[in-house]
Amino acid sequence: MNRSPIPKVALSMLTLVPGGMGGSETYARELTRQLAGSDGADVTAFVPENVRDFSGGLLETQVPGITAGPSTKDRLRVAASATVRRSSLQRLFADSDVVHYPFTVPLPAPPRGTGFVQSLLDVQHLELPELFSRAELLYRRRFYQGGARRADRIITISEFARERMIDRLGIPPEKVVVAHLGVDVADYEPNAGAREHFVLYPARGWAHKNHARLVAAMEIVRRQLPDLRLVLTGGGLDDLGPLPDWVDRKGLVDLSELRELYRQASAMVFPSLYEGFGLPPLEAMASGCPVAASDAGSIPEVCGDAAVLFDALDVDSIAEGVVAAITRSDELYDLGLQQAARFTWESCRDVHLDVYRSLS
Repeated sequence: MNRSPIPKVALSMLTLVPGGMGGSETYARELTRQLAGSDGADVTAFVPENVRDFSGGLLETQVPGITAGPSTKDRLRVAASATVRRSSLQRLFADSDVVHYPFTVPLPAPPRGTGFVQSLLDVQHLELPELFSRAELLYRRRFYQGGARRADRIITISEFARERMIDRLGIPPEKVVVAHLGVDVADYEPNAGAREHFVLYPARGWAHKNHARLVAAMEIVRRQLPDLRLVLTGGGLDDLGPLPDWVDRKGLVDLSELRELYRQASAMVFPSLYEGFGLPPLEAMASGCPVAASDAGSIPEVCGDAAVLFDALDVDSIAEGVVAAITRSDELYDLGLQQAARFTWESCRDVHLDVYRSLS
């Protein structure tokens, strides 16, 4: 194994499906960009053969014969292929000090004697198992939990997530490290002026994102603010079924359009039932947009006192939170900018580099 002062790191991302992985994809994309701009480690990214130019300037290797897809069946197919080809795939990492799995699933397993780092963003499947299929629960038990128990270090993204995995998985506390996600405030142009008459919710149509309660809450809000619309962005929104005509289902939008929506929205609402971190509130704050957010999971840790928090299981509470955020727009503008500036991708990168060095 190479034992140079600068650790040689393999980022194994064989389950990557660009555009289909939510916040974990943002995390991996920003991490690779930050690592590419640092001389603290010698990093190579390994991605499926159907992925190109994901890794932000890092040396990137497409792995032949590995083609990832978004479904549990697709992930199981990749797992089976990587298991059968384990020895040949491990040779890709033969001269690495550390193998890191940003998308949690340790495929292929690291070579013997190589540092093993797993990113585990949350243990939602143990907290809310009713939201997952049996196949998905089995998959996560094998690859998420099994990997966590074997890893030398686990990197997670909030103190909340760290505490839950220590409790749920019995992981030694010293093995789990927190690297908060970040937001590049310089990339956002805060709007301190007039805003348009809509509320924004950027989230994929997953069950824990709680769209149904939000729509019911907006029915209540519209009794006070009759013309207020709801704008939804993200993948999988067709799964939500019929929606009222005052709901705009935009689906996947590019980054420039999303940032403009943050700038123009009367408020950003975030009624998620569970988050390991939750980036959209910070992105909204960096845009000067007032935020109303759930008090569940890591969200209070991320939002601090810069958002109106509500009970995401209570439709009336969600409605009150949305109205309060709009009413307190001027106050939340300043608080939000200050809160967003506390979270940087550079700090996230530095935690990763410390972990790599500790194992090399």
